[in-house]
Amino acid sequence: MRSRATLVLVITILVVILDQASKIWIKTHFYLGEDVKIFSWFYLYFIENNGMAFGMELGSKLALTLFRIVAVGFLIWYVVKIYALRTIPRGYLVCLAFIIAGAAGNIFDCVFYGLIFDNPAPPQVASLFPAGGGYAPIFLGRVVDMLYFPLFSFIWPSWIPFVGGQQFLFFQPIFNLADAAISCGIIVLIIFYHSYILPPKALAELPER
Repeated sequence: MRSRATLVLVITILVVILDQASKIWIKTHFYLGEDVKIFSWFYLYFIENNGMAFGMELGSKLALTLFRIVAVGFLIWYVVKIYALRTIPRGYLVCLAFIIAGAAGNIFDCVFYGLIFDNPAPPQVASLFPAGGGYAPIFLGRVVDMLYFPLFSFIWPSWIPFVGGQQFLFFQPIFNLADAAISCGIIVLIIFYHSYILPPKALAELPER
């Protein structure tokens, strides 16, 4: 069962490294609000947010960061409890690894980015480890987002209440690799592995497949 633990660890580390590398590159090469068109349906668009995945805001910054840390700690405990169970498919563990890695990537932003980056006014780009110190205390950094996919848009018919005549754009949220890892992990887990979303004791009692 050591290979299962190795799989989870490798996926988690790789996702966190890729996520952080992309964020650091964006922070040190783009000014806040800058966007670059790659294709008509894909932009690199640098924004920062204080909240949840895809730029959503929720509650105080410190409380949200502490909640994330507790949630990741619980998921790690959960994986440690179940990874050796023969009833658990590798795919389920892979989903959990993506979720843990994505959450950890955004936690790193919140905890450390305020300390290791400055916050110059556009069009200046941020410096890593600036001589004058960072822009915020520990736990109060902002999450970096940069992936924007405006895939298609249309105008709502005028007869539809409230939104008639307005433009609808899909997909509007700007996100990062950590958000994508969390979302993919949760979606695949719900579609293919929902029957395994149980406490460790209950999972141990499942029949082998």
